[in-house]
Amino acid sequence: MSMDFSEKLPALWKKIGTHGVMVLSTCSENRVTSRPVSVVVIDGKFYCQTDEDYLKYKQLMQNENAALSVKNFSIEGKCRSIGKPADNQFFIKAMKKYFLPAYMSYSKLETERVLEFVPTLIYSWSYELAKPYMEYWDFENLSYRKEYKL
Repeated sequence: MSMDFSEKLPALWKKIGTHGVMVLSTCSENRVTSRPVSVVVIDGKFYCQTDEDYLKYKQLMQNENAALSVKNFSIEGKCRSIGKPADNQFFIKAMKKYFLPAYMSYSKLETERVLEFVPTLIYSWSYELAKPYMEYWDFENLSYRKEYKL
């Protein structure tokens, strides 16, 4: 792991935060779809819930590659079902804390599933003294880079 990568992670997680409504994009059979989802961030992974009958769930079962977008961050990664909300108490605790109405409405449904999204690449646009730059956190190669744009 590059020193820059490990040094930059705490600031990255602080900027992304512990939870939020994020746009989840999924793809299968040459069809890309996006929709907002309530996401909790725990130990460097992103979690949300959905019904196993919904298109996003069906697409993820065919293709685990997905993307999240929040604030000025684009997040690429792998997403999979890890079971029912009741089987994932850490998830239930976070949902109750940050998204109580969603927890009350959906988490106890029989067909509801928890999705675990593991990032492979996170990048963002930022500005420093009016100069645009991009930052990249590569989780597969444990590397970080910052590129100034002209």
